[in-house]
Amino acid sequence: MSVKLSAYVWDGCASSGMKTMKVAIMVRLADFSNDEGVCWPSVDTIARQIGAGRSTVITAINELMKEGWLTKQERRKGQRSATNIYRLNVEKLRTAANAIYSQGSDSGRSESEHSETGHSESERSGNIKKSVSQGPESGHDPSVSSKQDPSVKTSCPAAEQPDPATMITDQAKQVLNHLNLVTGSKYQPSKTSLEGIRARLIEGFTLSELLLVVDYTNEKWGDDLKMSEYLRPIPLFSPSKFPGYLQAAEKWNESGRPEYVNGKWVKDGKPIKGSGVDNSERDAAYRRYTSGVGEITNPSQLEIEVRKAAGKAGIRNQQASFAQQRWNSLWTEYSERLSGEAAA
Repeated sequence: MSVKLSAYVWDGCASSGMKTMKVAIMVRLADFSNDEGVCWPSVDTIARQIGAGRSTVITAINELMKEGWLTKQERRKGQRSATNIYRLNVEKLRTAANAIYSQGSDSGRSESEHSETGHSESERSGNIKKSVSQGPESGHDPSVSSKQDPSVKTSCPAAEQPDPATMITDQAKQVLNHLNLVTGSKYQPSKTSLEGIRARLIEGFTLSELLLVVDYTNEKWGDDLKMSEYLRPIPLFSPSKFPGYLQAAEKWNESGRPEYVNGKWVKDGKPIKGSGVDNSERDAAYRRYTSGVGEITNPSQLEIEVRKAAGKAGIRNQQASFAQQRWNSLWTEYSERLSGEAAA
């Protein structure tokens, strides 16, 4: 349970005019979440705990997604569906809550608001007493006195903005947590586990791109006993491998995230055209070209042509991440050329 996020929800969401049902759902998600806003309760659990219908909860969650309060990641365990992974928008919640903290409790209730509600002074007094007796908006946090002036919260450490290095590390931890969630692993946020992830983020790859690669490789290798060994932080986010994984993951995402069954991508029970293409030859040829190790006697015509083009492009002198992207592009280009010539 994240007390910090629960406070943000109570203070930020409630004050933004959010409907009670949505606030209740956000509160439950915050209760299940870690400080990064990640949780995976089932819809049935949420519905039961807030006393709402299942369809009502689903509709409210979809609206919250559209409004930018959270994102949802569907996942599977083998051939079975698993609970969705929810990620609360911590930054948006923090911003909404801090706006209330900076205003203080009185500025949030203007004279015009009082006149619109039509409540008498005695009714307001009664409501205030009732709210105090029920505990503060932060969700009964014992560290917050119900008699304390809410304006004191302006000095709350949550309002401080982290430096870039801290943000990079926090994002790297989010990626590692996501890898643990979808694969069932228990990698700790050690220097070794986070090093490659942080390096890719520093290079300019985005958090969403790293999460996408995790989802893609898990879908492709998760049920493969041999390949699942590569679902680890070091091989996934290595400088030579990651760009290629990302390129494939983006195509997978554009295709609607199909399932990987018996070596082929399948959508709606039907194999996707061209989904059986194996890139192992391309990747092996790239390693031979850049390292000079494992040269073969009779390379394919495709490998010969790509090597020539790679030499002209100066791939060996480029940064590893860009070099492999360029190699992959050349491989696709010359593969299509040779296929066209063969057809002619």
